[in-house]
This record gives sequence, C-alpha cells and structure tokens, in this order.
Amino acid sequence: MDSVIDLNHASVYQQMNLVLDNVSLQVKSGEFVYLIGKVGTGKTSLLKTLYAELPLRDGEGFIAGYDLKNIKHRDIPKLRRKIGMVFQDFQLLDDRSVYQNLAFVLGATGWKDKAAIKRRISDVLTHVDLHYKDEKLPHQLSGGEQQRVVIARALLNDPEIILADEPTGNLDPDTSEELMRLLISISRTGRAILMATHDYNMIREFPFRTVRCESGRLDPVEPTQNYFDFEKVMRR
Repeated sequence: MDSVIDLNHASVYQQMNLVLDNVSLQVKSGEFVYLIGKVGTGKTSLLKTLYAELPLRDGEGFIAGYDLKNIKHRDIPKLRRKIGMVFQDFQLLDDRSVYQNLAFVLGATGWKDKAAIKRRISDVLTHVDLHYKDEKLPHQLSGGEQQRVVIARALLNDPEIILADEPTGNLDPDTSEELMRLLISISRTGRAILMATHDYNMIREFPFRTVRCESGRLDPVEPTQNYFDFEKVMRR
C-alpha cells in the first residue's frame, strides 16, 4: 500500500520554537495510527503541519501526494480537500442546521450543483447514522451526535486521510466507544486515520500502531503482552 503520510527527518515548529525534531513517520492507506503524548509535547503542532497550517521548514514531508515543504499557497485548499479534520470542540456553526453546516463546506470547496450537494450530504449523514437529523441545529444534538456531524463534514470531499485531534475528549465512555467504532469502520474503507488522544483505555480496547511525542521527538510505542503499558509510558 502507498503511504498517505511520509515524513523524513522533519522538524515541527510553532512560530520560531522547535517543537519536534528529526520526525520520521509513514502512514499507509487504510491504516489507523494513534498519536499520544503529554500536553505541550507537539501533537497538535504535528497535525497542523500535516494540514499545512504550520510550514514545514526542515526535512521532507508528503501527505496525500503534496510536498509540504514546497507547497504553494494556492495549492493548500486543494490539499485540504484530501484531508478530513475532526476536532475535539466540534467547530460547528451554531446558527445553521446540520444540513447547512455541511452545505457551507461543500460550497466553500467548489461544489455548485445543488442536487449533487444534496446527494453528498445525504450519503455522509447516512454513513454516520444521522440522516434523520439534518434539519437540527447543533445545540439540539448530543455531544456524540455533534461529533458525528464533524465526522460527516470530514468525509464530504472523500478524503484520503482523517486527522483527528482528541475526538473523544468531550464524550462519555459509551459515546466514545461508538465513535471509535465509526472511525475504525471508516479506516476499513481505505482511508488512513491519525488520531491524537489521551484516552488510553480506548487504545487498550482498540489497539493499533501508536507513536508518542516526548522530549522533542516522535517515537514508536512498543506493544507489550497486555497491548500497551501506557501508565508506565506516561510516567517517563
């Protein structure tokens, strides 16, 4: 399988501050990878670099066929159509219905045919089991339902990869499990998922390859006989 993410000896900066150095990471199509680490160790900065919100200054970095180091500003919107973003705090438009939230994104990414927009929104809402709540406002939905809308939004332009930043952080355990099963089902359609999380119980229940931000580096977490000894990892 081809690598959707391919970083080699990359440096991740937040403004002028070096956050992660000598990062090498490959993620293949359909692969699910966890990104862990304490607050402030660079998880979000790494995701923002992959999303071309932060520039890649040193090393090599490719995502969805785009060269992050040499990408032109005019090509960033094209790259972002190949990446689905899922945020912890939802970032939905409060004064617009679920349908209008999704239609706004499609319009902003070049969709013009109203019939095609309607079909695409119906498809993604059916995928996340929310086709019956398209006229609801965000505040009329539960937290889990809002996050499903966010996942539907991430799927609109048929991305090659989903970058998820603490997607279960504001959800109860049962809702988090439902959301994880949804994300796993999406990865099985061939989309890669890179998920930053602190939910180590969830990682034990759904074990996948895991990398850790720590002390300015990105390193693999080796599985143990009990999947992962995360308490030991995080005490280091």
